[in-house]
Amino acid sequence: MTDGLFIAFEGGDGAGKSTQVALLRAAFEAAGRTVTVTRQPGGTPLGQQIRDMVLHGDHVSPRAEALLYAADKAQHADLFLRPALAAGDVVLTDRYTDSSVAYQGAGRDLGAQEIHDLNMWAVDQLVPDLTIVVDISAAEGRRRRGDVHDRLEAEGDAFHEAVRAHYLAMAQGNPQRYVVVDGTLAPDDIHAQVADRLRRMGVLP
Repeated sequence: MTDGLFIAFEGGDGAGKSTQVALLRAAFEAAGRTVTVTRQPGGTPLGQQIRDMVLHGDHVSPRAEALLYAADKAQHADLFLRPALAAGDVVLTDRYTDSSVAYQGAGRDLGAQEIHDLNMWAVDQLVPDLTIVVDISAAEGRRRRGDVHDRLEAEGDAFHEAVRAHYLAMAQGNPQRYVVVDGTLAPDDIHAQVADRLRRMGVLP
């Protein structure tokens, strides 16, 4: 059986992650791989309920928000991610634990290490083989989102710049597991950079 491959897309709101997930899915399927696509929060029935609460519900305190996201990830890892990887699938996820570290740890100022440790416990140390950070400024993200915002998107530019800075710091600290791409480039150009990294890893022809 072909080994499973776990790839996460991260970045600010409006960065274009879902477009890149779709392009990479097509590339892997063209190479004959079975691809499973998911998102967090919301990749399981429980996760969808959590997504509705934290993104579209009434006020949620920062610590409660962090714990709800961790619960989503625990359920997702146990019921969805591990079975797909065990079956040999390529798993592409729109957000994973780094989102919590950046948004709740840095953006909410709850402590990046504390949120990292919480999330690693929740997913029992399941880490992506590669994390792709699609980087855009807070101002560009706000421009792309227009007038439609969920609870986190509605935060000010200072919040989103803190999130962005932490993503970049994580990537700089572990270049083996991360690749940062310029989210202002054309989608096909971004995909070409991602595909090039995966070819160098030997997982995409």
